[in-house]
Amino acid sequence: MSKLMLLHVDARIDLFLGLSNRIEGFMLYKIVATPNNVHWGYFDASLSPVQIVKDGDIIMMEAITHHAGDAPNLMMDKGIEKIFTDIPIEDRNPGVHIMTGPLYVQGAKPGDMLEVEFLAMDVRNPYGANYAAPWGYLYEETDRSERVTIYRADTTNMFVRAVYAYDYPDEYSYPGKIVNDACCCHEAACEGIAVSMAPHLGTAGVAPDLPGRISTIPPGAHGGNIDNWRIGAGAKMFYPVFVDGALFSIGDPHISQGDGELNGTAIEASLDVVIRVKVRRDFYFPTPLLETSNEWLVHGFDVDLNAAMRNTAVDTLRFLTEIKKMSRNDAYSIASIACNFGITQVVDDRKGVHSIIPKSMFKPDLIKFV
Repeated sequence: MSKLMLLHVDARIDLFLGLSNRIEGFMLYKIVATPNNVHWGYFDASLSPVQIVKDGDIIMMEAITHHAGDAPNLMMDKGIEKIFTDIPIEDRNPGVHIMTGPLYVQGAKPGDMLEVEFLAMDVRNPYGANYAAPWGYLYEETDRSERVTIYRADTTNMFVRAVYAYDYPDEYSYPGKIVNDACCCHEAACEGIAVSMAPHLGTAGVAPDLPGRISTIPPGAHGGNIDNWRIGAGAKMFYPVFVDGALFSIGDPHISQGDGELNGTAIEASLDVVIRVKVRRDFYFPTPLLETSNEWLVHGFDVDLNAAMRNTAVDTLRFLTEIKKMSRNDAYSIASIACNFGITQVVDDRKGVHSIIPKSMFKPDLIKFV
């Protein structure tokens, strides 16, 4: 484990930047989220990078939630406010997420894999918003209620509690809308409930090799809005590279979410994120691959949930045969008896399914037979 995980992000990054811009021979960068360092709602292969980095470099990046306006007095500071005021509404498209980046990783070429190791994720402001959105899975069944619940994070004990809730005062009409608190009736919500924190990125990825702006809303082979709560500190993501330099960006930070993201959002809250990037040529995988300390996770996407499940199942067999070198028959058996398939999210146009492959089964030396 990197020594970078020993301190909080702010103190750690400022300390190392103050002493040296190198750690163990690699460069260390800090990317502040400003109107010039973010792009709102899209990936784009023609974007100029905000920073050129090389294999092994460490980067601290500020990730800003586009829901900060749901409780501006609690979730916005001067830096966030400047992004909301300086980027015109007409430039926030076709998606909704504020993306920091992109990073140009030297040496990354189409056909490579970009390894992104998430070293740390710290809460920027200790508040977040959950919005029962019109795109939520049960929007019609909840009488079209657009309810906002504001949560406060206890970063010492790593849980969140609801502070208050209100009904959205008018229609959600554009990304980054700022709500006037005076128009909202604050009501008690979720009393007696504490939810575990799991800071993670809902959206991150590389630029697709497609012309123009590509929406951040649907996930895909490039990454994007995967909304897997396991993409947090200590995890690694592996993205197939489609353009020179990969052009990696992060956004849509969350502090808690369940599999499914049923009402359309997680607890949306800004984060400070520390990553290490590496270029991998020793293997290839066609979709974003997640590694945690105990598991591998394969992702599949489609507008149809059944098709997303099939895509995930096919690529799970691909992982077991091509990366773990199992026969196809063995892989099919193991996928059925040892791999868990779950619904990542059902609310991002393209639905997501993941399979969880336990690492423990690849260590037969730990099992003793009598």
